[in-house]
Amino acid sequence: MLELDHLAITAATLEEGDAWLEDALGTRAGPGGQHPHFGTHNRLLGLAGGLYLEVIAVDPDAPRPAHPRWFDLDSRSGAPRLGNWICRTDDLAAARAALPDIGPEVALSRGDLAWRMAVPEDGKLPFEGCHPAIIQWEAGTHPGDSLPDHGISLRRLIVTHPDAQALEERLAGHLTDRRVVFETGSTALRAEFDTPGGCRFLG
Repeated sequence: MLELDHLAITAATLEEGDAWLEDALGTRAGPGGQHPHFGTHNRLLGLAGGLYLEVIAVDPDAPRPAHPRWFDLDSRSGAPRLGNWICRTDDLAAARAALPDIGPEVALSRGDLAWRMAVPEDGKLPFEGCHPAIIQWEAGTHPGDSLPDHGISLRRLIVTHPDAQALEERLAGHLTDRRVVFETGSTALRAEFDTPGGCRFLG
């Protein structure tokens, strides 16, 4: 079984991503950290219900890894955008067996956080990145447990892809979150939020 865990905003720099997030939702992200294995770093914003937003970018102070970075960050360009969605599971091995092209398991940690994640070897998730990344947190290490609640809650995540029906059918029986909806169209992710300032959007 998969549960919606967090949404990733990809950006050329953390500063650009954080400013874009503040403009969209009225709140800046808080501290995050570095991911040495992939040469990236992030900032985090807590949402209602234990969800969170992650602003992630290439870390200019980190050595370039010998392998592709996750979330296809080696290929991204342009303005910040909602680039990926991440689901958690209690059994990553079973998820990889059911969804065999999501990539090999990579063990990662950052400070007190520890997790394992399926990361495609080329850094590119199926369905042109519209497929969720799958993560398994070690017990007691989920960042959403310690992030402040800013009164922002996810209303809907709209996953748009030319073959959206196939993606929806692929995830049927694994993901039951009614906030995630699939629409046929050009590849894109769009999220709707309830905030203290009203309904806001990320895309």
